[in-house]
Amino acid sequence: MARTLDQLVFNNSFSQLPASFYTAVTPQPLNDPFLVSFNPHVCQLLELNTKDVATDRFAQIFTGNLPHPSFTPLAMKYTGHQFGQYNPDLGDGRGVLLGEVVTSSGAKWDLHLKGSGLTPYSRQGDGRAVLRSSIREYLASAAMAGLGIKTTHALAILSSTTPVYREKVEQGATLIRVAESHIRFGHFEYLFYTQKHGDLKLLADYVIEHHFPDLQTHPAPYAAMYQNIIELTATLIADWQSVGFAHGVMNTDNMSILGLTFDYGPYGFLDDYNPNYICNHSDYSGRYAFNQQPSIALWNLAALGYALSPLIESDAANAILDTFEPQLQTAYSKNMRAKLGLITYNDQDGYLFKNLFNCLTALQLDYTLFFRTLSAISVTDIASNTTALLAASSTNKYHSNENQAQLATWLTQYQQRVIQELDETNISSSDAERLTKMLATNPKFILRNYLAQLAIQEAEQGDYSRIESLMEVLTSPFDEHQNYQAMAQLPPEWGKTLTISCSS
Repeated sequence: MARTLDQLVFNNSFSQLPASFYTAVTPQPLNDPFLVSFNPHVCQLLELNTKDVATDRFAQIFTGNLPHPSFTPLAMKYTGHQFGQYNPDLGDGRGVLLGEVVTSSGAKWDLHLKGSGLTPYSRQGDGRAVLRSSIREYLASAAMAGLGIKTTHALAILSSTTPVYREKVEQGATLIRVAESHIRFGHFEYLFYTQKHGDLKLLADYVIEHHFPDLQTHPAPYAAMYQNIIELTATLIADWQSVGFAHGVMNTDNMSILGLTFDYGPYGFLDDYNPNYICNHSDYSGRYAFNQQPSIALWNLAALGYALSPLIESDAANAILDTFEPQLQTAYSKNMRAKLGLITYNDQDGYLFKNLFNCLTALQLDYTLFFRTLSAISVTDIASNTTALLAASSTNKYHSNENQAQLATWLTQYQQRVIQELDETNISSSDAERLTKMLATNPKFILRNYLAQLAIQEAEQGDYSRIESLMEVLTSPFDEHQNYQAMAQLPPEWGKTLTISCSS
């Protein structure tokens, strides 16, 4: 059931919480706003008519030039740990929560503007977003949704003639973010560290009522809420690791209580497999490197547990926290078996995975292309396809005889594991079915940094066609998309060395 913007039903429950939770603000207008791109899949989530999005009135409303009677714009207050250090001065510094759309099925979706101007939490910033960063978040949220990974969404990008000053003068833009919730770990930290324990309980009750309603009758609802957050986070991190996604800035104010991929800044997908990959050029210590994400998630969950200490006994909180690592390992192992076309559990799979990663690292193979290539090789041909899999690399610099032999040995081990499973009497799937499932698990297309960069460069010249092409493949990344084969190929060497800043 598609509705116009004026027909959407709003609840705006967060604005009914005490004034200490937020500050009411009015978005600052952008000059001469216009639509750059919108995501029809997000329109479907909101039950919003796509024709309404393409109007000038829509652009005027979502860039602060026209008010809307159903909006109650506010900037949320939260704090958080940034690079391990507590920062009490955080909050929505360049964004506002406009309201909460309620669909016909009862689903609730926050509408949030990113780049809407100054708020009380802007600190030294101007409250603006630029076209460059808006494109990156817009594409990334679509890419993650296409991969089946929980994420915030982006309804549209709106640009303008408003100048914004970064390293150079850039176009001011606004991203319309859509999410089930914008509540972060840092919301609880803010109320804990300011000793607003009554408000802390109120926020926990709010989260339970709106996001975990089954816990309202639980004998220990706050402990159960913490357990749910841990489970959702474990699944999220397992999904990130198995698809090769690095967030880049896993501060606690960027961690969602619903296990959503949240606040896309200096993110990156792996090209050549490098477990130490750092996508954020400000991360000098490698705190948020790709292989550190599981341990950082645990650290952040411990910080959340500490913030919840007025509501949960410490022994209970610690016991709940101890469940994170086994849940993460279980979810990750399940994901990796799926990527390899395996269904059953085998206690030797950990060694199979480890040996594979050693091969990928030694040979500097492209993570995505390797698994996609493997997904088209029948079980009888696995051990003889070393050459085809080595093509998942743009250089033979690391293809020594020793490294090639290492891969050949792994392929033989993998082939034996597949044969063993196919021979199991309780496994009915054929090898063709195995490959079909692998092709539906291992994407052909990911948002490589260089593709995003090309889209940005062209958009800054007024050409948005690459954004639309990327949206087509990223929303269905497992399909072949014959017209876009170049986007699935190995990146150019310059495209592998891009690092992104938080201000991007």
